Formats: sequence, structure tokens, C-alpha cells
Amino acid sequence: MTILAEGLARYLSPQERARLAAQRIGIAGLGGIGSNVAILLARTGVQHFFLIDYDHVEPSNLNRQNYEPDDVGKKKTVATYEKIHRLNPEIQAEILCARITEKNVDECLGMADLWVEALDGARDKAMLAQAAVRSGKTIVCASGIAGFGGPALTQKAIGKIIIVGDGSSDIASAPPLAPRVVWAAAMMADALLTHILRPPLDKHSP
Repeated sequence: MTILAEGLARYLSPQERARLAAQRIGIAGLGGIGSNVAILLARTGVQHFFLIDYDHVEPSNLNRQNYEPDDVGKKKTVATYEKIHRLNPEIQAEILCARITEKNVDECLGMADLWVEALDGARDKAMLAQAAVRSGKTIVCASGIAGFGGPALTQKAIGKIIIVGDGSSDIASAPPLAPRVVWAAAMMADALLTHILRPPLDKHSP
């Protein structure tokens, strides 16, 4: 048992830990949202990931993304995997250093049970969410996480799509800063944990 697992055993039952360890989480985009969701889920016992990003870590990423100066220049997939594996050596992750596109989206979606949409462009975000709906996958998306001091972030579900954010702020007009970005990432990770750990409904209950 790893050091992390020993600590989690104080707070989660064996059944809960088994549920978390059995799920594979796909994260499309490893910027401010994706890199932080990955480490949050790793800290709570998720052990299987499919990580997608085409980019490298840049100095401008360090203000909100889960990277450090020593990571600058690394592929984001590699840097994220190194961090979660260092935290828990039992973690297994497949990585794809590429863009997720209409040509590969269906194949990518098949690589994980649950998904995190953490892409930048509105078109790419919509493309992934729509493909997830077609495939019947649950996906957590972000919409409106820019700036500071804005409206509270909320969570709403539309079928199997869970949307986190204020629904209005845009990085085109407000800077992406750590507090709201990490707040959104934490809400998204919590939504996935709730989905995994929520007890099944009793069909015989009134």
C-alpha cells in the first residue's frame, strides 16, 4: 500500500477506494483546468487516467496551471503524468500528445469511462461535449472561469453533461487567474467523485 493509500484509508471505505481505483478518467486538455483536476483526482484515489494535450509547458502557464518552473519545456502530458505518478506510484496513465479532433474524438472517448473537458476553444469544447453525448459518456465541462471577484461558480447537469462555471466570463476580456481556475477544477473533480461514489438508488424505495 502506498503512502497516499494509507492516508486515504482513514477517510474512505474499502468499497469506495475500489470504486475510485476501477474508474478510468479521460482528461482532454491539461492546462489550468485539466492539470489541476488530474492532481485532485489522484489525491482522492483515482488510479487510471487517459491524458490528452498537444502542448508544452510555458512560463505563462505557471500562474494557474499545476506546473512548476522545472516543468517548462516539457510536454504537458508528460509533466502531468510525472506529478500524479510521483504522488501515487500505483497510478497508470495512457497519454496522447496530440489534439483531439473530429477525426479521433470517438476513438479517444472509448479510452475512458468518464471525461473532463478542459479545452480552450469554444468550437473544440462543443465538439467534445457533443461527441460524449453521442457515445453515452458522462462529461464534466467548464464554462466561465475567468477574472476575479465575479459571480459565483455553479454546477448544473444537462443529461450526462455537467457544466461548471459562471457561464459568462471569458478569457478574451478577463485574465485566467489561479483562484477561479482552481475553484472550477475542484468543483469538476468533486462532480466526478460524486458520480463515482454516489450510492445507487434503491428501486424499491418510495
